[in-house]
Amino acid sequence: MSSNLHRYERIAPFYDLLDLPFEYSRYRKIRPLLFEGLAGRILDVGVGTGRNIQFYPPGAEVVGVDLSPAMLARAERRRRSLGAEVELRQMDVTHLEFADQYFDAAVATFLFCVLPDDLQVPALREIGRVVKSGGTIRILEYVRPRGAMRRAVTRAWEPWVAWAYGAGFDRRTEERVPEAGLEVVESRLVVDDLIKLISIRTMK
Repeated sequence: MSSNLHRYERIAPFYDLLDLPFEYSRYRKIRPLLFEGLAGRILDVGVGTGRNIQFYPPGAEVVGVDLSPAMLARAERRRRSLGAEVELRQMDVTHLEFADQYFDAAVATFLFCVLPDDLQVPALREIGRVVKSGGTIRILEYVRPRGAMRRAVTRAWEPWVAWAYGAGFDRRTEERVPEAGLEVVESRLVVDDLIKLISIRTMK
């Protein structure tokens, strides 16, 4: 995880600017899908610069965690500007400092496409540990597109995406959910054949 930490410490001042075209053409339309029907205590894993904050359900008690202090500093500025009630903490997704079944639900936005293959199951298992039995985990994730043209475009972008974000299109997070002791409830594409919303249920 140290390489990702250094990467996001470096890119944090420019992250929102780099993401701006995608934020307004794609992400803002689908972020609310993460929180549909969620309430109570919610964990936002990989909170980044806090782009989800304005979409948190009214009255929810949200804790946002991220590995990078620099990203969290930007999230804190966004939290203050929005006047939002959210606790922000530095934390590794594979070692969450919360009691078992502490949260009613959890969300992760483009986190798992950044995690290397060997951390996929540990991260899923750890998020599942801190969410209540029968609770919901929702993940927004990039996937490898099926169409020839878009596949070619993603192949061309991959070196930059890997260098800047440490991300890839072939993480196969959904396939690893059962290994983590969790259950996929729904999986659907929400932006062409490029971004998928995965809804997971904890089983304890």
